[in-house]
Amino acid sequence: QVQLKESGGGSVRPGGSLRLSCTASGYTYSHNCMAWFRQTPGKEREEVAAVYTGSGVEYYADSVKGRFTISHDSPRNTLYLQMNSLKPEDTAMYYCAADPSPADCYYGRSEHEYDHWGQGTQVTVSS
Repeated sequence: QVQLKESGGGSVRPGGSLRLSCTASGYTYSHNCMAWFRQTPGKEREEVAAVYTGSGVEYYADSVKGRFTISHDSPRNTLYLQMNSLKPEDTAMYYCAADPSPADCYYGRSEHEYDHWGQGTQVTVSS
């Protein structure tokens, strides 16, 4: 049984910071393609960032590059998304996802390539 548990969402003012966490249980966290997606009502789910845990190579959407950092802590089976300089446009439900047997790992992969998903955590950025 695989479970991804997300936490760390909340409400912040523009320019603020949040750190999202996603802890995996029920399987070994290694050689995974893991990603953060976000979605707002009426819009398509979009990928924010991805990381291949086997190498640590990271990928980012242009809209968050330089502001967000994806990282992982393999011994603790935890994925993080550090979000700095938050903007109102960052407001969304954020989801973590994992592909334990990726043929490749890069920004822009179909969401259908990911086998496991968290429940989502809400991030709201407003003044």
